[in-house]
Amino acid sequence: MTQTLTIARPDDWHLHLRDGAMLRAVLPETARHFARAIIMPNLVPPVVTGADAAAYRDRILAALPQGTTFEPLMTLYLTEDTDPADVAAAAESGLVKAVKLYPAGATTNSASGVRDFDRVRGVLEKMAEIGLPLCVHGEVTDSDIDIFDREAVFIDRVLDPIRRATPGLRVVMEHITTRDGVEYVKANDTDLGATITTHHLVINRNHILVGGIKPHYYCLPVAKREEHRLALRTAATSGDTRFFLGTDSAPHTDSNKETACGCAGCFTATNTLSILAQVFEEEGALDRLEGFTSRNGPAFYGLPVNEATVTLTKGDAVSYPAKIITGEGEVTVFDPGFPLHWAVAG
Repeated sequence: MTQTLTIARPDDWHLHLRDGAMLRAVLPETARHFARAIIMPNLVPPVVTGADAAAYRDRILAALPQGTTFEPLMTLYLTEDTDPADVAAAAESGLVKAVKLYPAGATTNSASGVRDFDRVRGVLEKMAEIGLPLCVHGEVTDSDIDIFDREAVFIDRVLDPIRRATPGLRVVMEHITTRDGVEYVKANDTDLGATITTHHLVINRNHILVGGIKPHYYCLPVAKREEHRLALRTAATSGDTRFFLGTDSAPHTDSNKETACGCAGCFTATNTLSILAQVFEEEGALDRLEGFTSRNGPAFYGLPVNEATVTLTKGDAVSYPAKIITGEGEVTVFDPGFPLHWAVAG
């Protein structure tokens, strides 16, 4: 049995760092293990221009612990007023690596998102021209659509029409949660990739609802039936280069999670690599962990694989803190519900 595994230092292709005191508290949890991360732009107000992204990047770098090496890969929040020229300039400078599409009202801080997709067609065409990826929160928000069906309906009503209307547009389907999402990616050979979160490989909707509501398992897109979780595990561990890690690690204080209208998001930055090693071992795919965490994402984004490595060692159960203390309050670390035996070293 493999007891030690060394892989290229991973990247996180979907990460929420927030800002201010929260940023300063949670950034070290990612920078400890990850070399780079695609940073989500849904601040209040959102990161909509190149100037916004530059200022946010500077705040992230200022919050890094001394001696830490970490590169934030910035994104812009797509709105109906986004300027294609500003997007192109930010991409050409190397500052911005993607643009993020939030359908209005789909998730946390998404009120500024897109309602009329015809109004962003010029931006999408410019992105296709310059090869800048579009990261998509793939859910419709129509009130008549069941929350568990939002992803599948989004593929049919929004994503596929956008891709057909904009040839060459590179798209990342972020945090896919369904077999439908897996099958759509597998049916399209070019210009399409998908991130899969750590928590969606571990939990299904029963974990949220059975035995009482578990607010720290509530996320958007919400976890689905067990058949969808198993499809995600198969995709992540398959070696298919179109699937790669995007944790969607999303810190909220306990007071904002454990309330009558709790925030959506699971905070997984702290223990993600230990959880993933266990998942991949269970699937007999430890030899494919490096591809999912460290190689497939850089290949899609046209970036080099990190030269540094991390080593995971299997042994006694690994202890992680139950909570991260921030200037805004405590943040609960995702509990996978089983002991973790893969420890991460530099």
